[in-house]
Amino acid sequence: MFLVMVLAGCKQDARVAADANPVGTYALVSVDGNKVPCNVQHEGHALGVKSGSFIINANGSCTSKMVLAGRDSAIEVKATYTRQGSQLTMQWEGAGMTVGTVEGDTFTMTNEGMIFAYRK
Repeated sequence: MFLVMVLAGCKQDARVAADANPVGTYALVSVDGNKVPCNVQHEGHALGVKSGSFIINANGSCTSKMVLAGRDSAIEVKATYTRQGSQLTMQWEGAGMTVGTVEGDTFTMTNEGMIFAYRK
């Protein structure tokens, strides 16, 4: 449950070039500058991040998945998104709204003070 809140409940900054197509599958490459797999600290909790992905679909939906050390399955959260200029604004199912950044083949978001970087 903690990671669901980390992934979906916070504001995130975003930029998408007006003519760029953000649709695609992005693999998690780093968390707070630490290459995945890695260990990170968040609000006094140690998290072992094994892998993750962020999928942006053409139909206005997206999915975030993350595999943590010690877990048997991935944590998955889903959202719908809108695009306005340089921003993708995501409304998470059962949670808040966030904004993400797509530049070229890179998707980044800051969530709960943690920076998640993904690459196509």
